Amino acid sequence: MSTVDEIAKEKHRVSEALARIDTQREKLVSELAELEATERVLARFGRGIQTRKTASAATSATKAAAPARSPGRPRTPAAKSVGGKGASPTLGDRVLALATGKTRQEITTACEGVRPNHVGVIIARHKRAGRIEERDGKLYATR
Repeated sequence: MSTVDEIAKEKHRVSEALARIDTQREKLVSELAELEATERVLARFGRGIQTRKTASAATSATKAAAPARSPGRPRTPAAKSVGGKGASPTLGDRVLALATGKTRQEITTACEGVRPNHVGVIIARHKRAGRIEERDGKLYATR
């Protein structure tokens, strides 16, 4: 066999290996996108699934006896609107809507009747989740 034939054969083998790697890469990219979407869903709705360390056995026994409920705002019948219209927007929705090039102070003053530290917590959560980004001291919604 001549050297040129060996080179051609090796070149063909390498190109086939590259094609296999490309298809595998595309498959992994799509799986990664699915996993990221699942992670976002679990981060939003799966808070009750996480286990927390308890301070004592009595506390853990009390928690085990209580029905499982996700932390956060309690869902009461009064919170549901009777007329079929949507309830007032949550603080998180209000902060996200106000993030249009405003500073933290401007957003805090726009949310009347809400404690400033609560607004700060909401802003931090939105930033951590990637829904708000900060540029030059001003907050912008990313979506």
